[in-house]
Amino acid sequence: MPLTKLRNIGIAAHIDAGKTTTTERILFYTGVNRKLGEVHDGQATMDFMKQEQERGITIASAAITTKWKSHQINIIDTPGHVDFTIEVERSMRVIDGLIGLFCSVGGVEPQSETVWNQADRYKVPRIACVNKMDRTGADYKEVIHQLEKYLDANPIAFQLPMGAEENFKGVINLIENKAVIYPSELERQEIEIPAEYAEEVKTARKELIEKIADYNEEIMELYLADEEIPADLLKKAARECVLKMLFTPVFCMSAYKNKGVQDLLDAVVAYLPSPIDVGAVVGTDLDDETKTHARHPSENDPFCALAFKLINDPYVGQQTFIRIYSGKLESGMQVLNPGKNYKERIGRILRVKAKEREELTSAGAGEIVALIGMKETKTGDTLCELKNPCILEKIHIPPSVIELKIMPANKNEDEKLGFALNKLCTEDPSFHSRVDEESNETIIAGMGELHLEIMVDRLKEEFKILVETGEPSVAHREAMTVPVENSHKFAKQTGGKGMFANCTIRFEPNPGKGFEFVNMIKGGAIPVEFIPSVKKGLEKTMAEGILAGYEVLDVKAILIDGSYHPVDSSDMAFQLCASMCFKEAFRKASPVILEPVMKVEVNTPDDYIGDVIGDLNKRRGKIGDMRRHRKGAQKVNATAPLSEMFGYATTLRSLSSGRANYAMEFQSYEKVPAEVQEKIIKAAEEKRAQGR
Repeated sequence: MPLTKLRNIGIAAHIDAGKTTTTERILFYTGVNRKLGEVHDGQATMDFMKQEQERGITIASAAITTKWKSHQINIIDTPGHVDFTIEVERSMRVIDGLIGLFCSVGGVEPQSETVWNQADRYKVPRIACVNKMDRTGADYKEVIHQLEKYLDANPIAFQLPMGAEENFKGVINLIENKAVIYPSELERQEIEIPAEYAEEVKTARKELIEKIADYNEEIMELYLADEEIPADLLKKAARECVLKMLFTPVFCMSAYKNKGVQDLLDAVVAYLPSPIDVGAVVGTDLDDETKTHARHPSENDPFCALAFKLINDPYVGQQTFIRIYSGKLESGMQVLNPGKNYKERIGRILRVKAKEREELTSAGAGEIVALIGMKETKTGDTLCELKNPCILEKIHIPPSVIELKIMPANKNEDEKLGFALNKLCTEDPSFHSRVDEESNETIIAGMGELHLEIMVDRLKEEFKILVETGEPSVAHREAMTVPVENSHKFAKQTGGKGMFANCTIRFEPNPGKGFEFVNMIKGGAIPVEFIPSVKKGLEKTMAEGILAGYEVLDVKAILIDGSYHPVDSSDMAFQLCASMCFKEAFRKASPVILEPVMKVEVNTPDDYIGDVIGDLNKRRGKIGDMRRHRKGAQKVNATAPLSEMFGYATTLRSLSSGRANYAMEFQSYEKVPAEVQEKIIKAAEEKRAQGR
């Protein structure tokens, strides 16, 4: 199949906007499924994890391949819940086009904005679709207004709904100037535009043509001459505008009632890009980061792909999903993982249809496939030809902000738990586990309460490990606030070989840039083989923390001077010396404890706005702004420390009689108030004392 007939698309939106139901309908109308799967009865094809079926939400983005009108469409269904934002992030990295789905009643909701901003970051062309037009309170024009106001999407209606709520019976295609009705789930019938919509259609079509004419001279000339503009010319010009992200076409439907899905598929084929339209991907040289290599979507270019997701499948083992950008991949071929300098042999290549798989002998540019048997390749890794290496940009992974103690109910299952957690960490880069050296407790960390709840569930269901958990706790961090220079001599003389190391290091705050190590040693004051030991000692100590055992963030360490002993100096001596040097310096550097501060967006009916704001203020929240969200409801933007937000879902439900909803995501680490810092340090000291 030519690459111009391939579409790699994502469907993304706020939770409960109908993404999975839309995908199910697409699979039904394209012939992948013979019957319709429903989210609410746990029968959705894309939600094949037990946790997804129980909650009626999508957790893992699943890739699926289908065909429509001689085009191949690879669809990635992504979660709407902010705790699984890493899934959206990695999907955005590999798709070419996006369907932004919006509820006709909810409109632009908090997570819609997050998803839209992620698509902006990766420059993904998109179309918008207003779903649930059959729901009470459906308002197509209001959603288009919100797309303009809150997302700056420059939206244009490409369709008008015929009726709304229980009277929604079809759509009017403004490009073709035709009406479409759906007498049954399999029937789609084109009719003349009913007389009662004639005036509205005339106005909307005029607006659409004027907007496209702004970007196309040929259409502008025909419009000014008052001549009829062919639908094909409008489509071609509109497609060019979508590819350049000049405006966002808006469509409408009711996926659940099977109205408008085929037309959305037509729009995907007509307006969203093929790999050819997206063009070359740029990677950096393996030896020189300033040099770049372009990889074009062609089988003639060297092979290059990005691993964007790992899934542990109980039947075939670990599946590594990759997006191929150039060249051809064949079973049995040897490829390079340049980031790890590791050669991987390609075993089985699968095209995945959620639970089902089709085995391939080869796959070409533009394809999204799963590989079985990859040993070292993880999320964000590049795979390329041995003779033509390059590294593609990695996937942005947000920091984990919440921790939970976890232990197996059966003490003999410690090893089994370690193995299972390692599998889950490999699969999800925003999930981490570690063992606290002082208490010997296993700690898991993730993006939110629901994220950790799902992981605990998966340990029980997939790995058959019953676990007990403690209370969730906040993943605090430590930081220095002033620069400090410090020298430390480490000397331990014994009867045999002793230990000796001496370092002078300047430490500076390095806001937002992580740990940076600069070697300024001249004249061999410290032999070159011990310089990495100094860095290693610093990194290890920063990970363990000084004040209360939390990781130290954002430090620039400049190794200025030092000395060594020709016999007693060693790798370990310099590691220990650097560690002690840092501990002494950190305590002199006006250290502070940082806490994760969350961006909180609450949608609430007007009646409860006072109670919602009062409650946020009690939680050390700072109110940013309030705006009219829809008739009778407002959106409150605020920031609040994560430590104050545990159990917020329950409180908000009771404050608003279950009518308000919220989304929360990590924003930044900020200094805790002095009295809170004292409490945290005191608790850490008590814990250490108990450990002794």
